[in-house]
Amino acid sequence: MMRRTQAERDAMTVEIGYASVSGAVVAAATFAGVLLPALLLELPDGVEDMLFRAGAALGALVFVVRVVHVLRRTPFAAGARRPPPVQPSRPGRTGPDS
Repeated sequence: MMRRTQAERDAMTVEIGYASVSGAVVAAATFAGVLLPALLLELPDGVEDMLFRAGAALGALVFVVRVVHVLRRTPFAAGARRPPPVQPSRPGRTGPDS
């Protein structure tokens, strides 16, 4: 089992925070989008209740999908380490061929 550096642990913490916040934003937008007709139109109580439940369920599903998607695309998900950054061959140059 490989030990992670502090920088890698910090990067994973940032990724988890980003996944959670972006998942919450997308879930809230989904919930609001499903519930919007109930807010703008005069619908029967049963339909409003159904839209509320459907929006909550769909919002929760979208949250989980977003968090899983963000965390699976990180290089830490597969246990791989990031390669060290490549330095130019000559100082002051932007690329090794310059």
